[in-house]
Amino acid sequence: MITFKQSIAELITDTSSNLPPDIRRAIVKAQAAETPNTRAALALETIAVNIDMACGSAGPICQDTGMPTFIIHTPVGANQIEMKKMIREAIADATKKGTLRPNSVDSLSGKNSGDNLGTGTPVMHFEQWENPDEIEIKLILKGGGCENKNIQYSLPTEIEHLGKAGRTLDGVRKCIMHAVWQAQGHGCSIGAVGVAIGGDRTTGYDCAKAQLFRSLDDTNPVPELAALEAAIVESANTLNIGTMGFGGNATLIGCKIGALNRLPASFFVSVAYNCWAFRRQGVILDAATGAIKRWLYKDDAPPIAMGSGAGITLTGKEIALTAPFSEDQIRALHVGDVVMLNGPMFTGRDAIHAHLMHHDAPVDLHGQALYHCGPVMIQEGAKWKVKAAGPTTSGREEPYEAEIIRKFGIRAVIGKGGMGTKTLAALKEHGCVYLNAIGGAAQYYAECIEDVSGVDFIEFGIPEAMWHMHVKNFPAIVTMDSHGGSLHAEVEKDSAERLSRFADAAV
Repeated sequence: MITFKQSIAELITDTSSNLPPDIRRAIVKAQAAETPNTRAALALETIAVNIDMACGSAGPICQDTGMPTFIIHTPVGANQIEMKKMIREAIADATKKGTLRPNSVDSLSGKNSGDNLGTGTPVMHFEQWENPDEIEIKLILKGGGCENKNIQYSLPTEIEHLGKAGRTLDGVRKCIMHAVWQAQGHGCSIGAVGVAIGGDRTTGYDCAKAQLFRSLDDTNPVPELAALEAAIVESANTLNIGTMGFGGNATLIGCKIGALNRLPASFFVSVAYNCWAFRRQGVILDAATGAIKRWLYKDDAPPIAMGSGAGITLTGKEIALTAPFSEDQIRALHVGDVVMLNGPMFTGRDAIHAHLMHHDAPVDLHGQALYHCGPVMIQEGAKWKVKAAGPTTSGREEPYEAEIIRKFGIRAVIGKGGMGTKTLAALKEHGCVYLNAIGGAAQYYAECIEDVSGVDFIEFGIPEAMWHMHVKNFPAIVTMDSHGGSLHAEVEKDSAERLSRFADAAV
């Protein structure tokens, strides 16, 4: 097993930076289905460019490199203790290099371990198989934004907009459709779902996540489930949720369903939602040396080039803004405007928001932009370098944002997925705007950051610190303005009406 650790390092790097061919093909298909020159088309174009950038630089596709989860099949008698040790070492090394973001947080103290190691992290599931010569290792990096949109139903039940869902395939259909609808832009659509019918609450979620290891191109061997998978994808793409929840023709790129036996009293439907940054990969290793014999999710051909190579297509209607912003500049913006930001920008997510509720800010935030972002950073001498810097889901900051805007005079909040009614009211009252960046486009946005001039609260951990950045031509879309307009509310209402049409649809 002399090369086992190196093979794991290669697996981690490839999983973090290079989408498998089946995912690339699905995103290309989504691009072809989208109406040109729309918000959704712009988002998909940004995604495509970002995929190419990540693959070219071996950098993280998305800054949230998730909870590393390994599924490992070993020959009888293999030393699993030694394998666990080497996997943990490879995870720590990848974190130090910026291939992974430090994501392991102690649930009691809130302290970030800094190396992605801790109780329960990384996740490793070992199983024996009868192949004496090979080890199979699969890895999925599923970020917190899409993990938070996982959902589990207990049938029979009443489902919002869909009515009664019984213990039938039709009830299962309603659960899956609702699961896609409730993800909206929070889970970085376009997305895919893994589904488990039956089991208990624990095995249901395990089975649902396991479905995400299936290729999007495969066919379910169970005819009833194959038909349901196809019907769900077709139906979900009529909901007009679209990429990033901007509205559009493409919402779901895959649905994979498995079934487990269950207790008579229980009927669970478990749904694991995965964003477009669908990072899963696998390898077959030589059991004697640990060397990679072959990859599981790769074609022989080179990766499909996703972007045009020329960056994002600009229309000339983009609005250039340089921070600090005046109230008049912000009041002039409306939902749908595309802005290009320049100047200073400060990051702040969960820990920063909680802190600022009761303390002063370390910098003057008046007229500034607050970016909901937990970047991947590495230190080179006295300077910090940005490895990845896409937006995090803004909805988690809804309990704080209105007060933060009022207290510090912030003029722009940047994130993904939109925010709620309290924040919308604060935008209108205080002259602020919500800007939706493209979720997962971590390499694209990292290129927009010219300099990192400082950091506060590094003791919160790299993702939760307040980073002082200077940006140039940082693109975002106005989705909540200072006049009470909210694209997110509009899309949610429209998609709910469309969802209700499936209440009585046949499987």
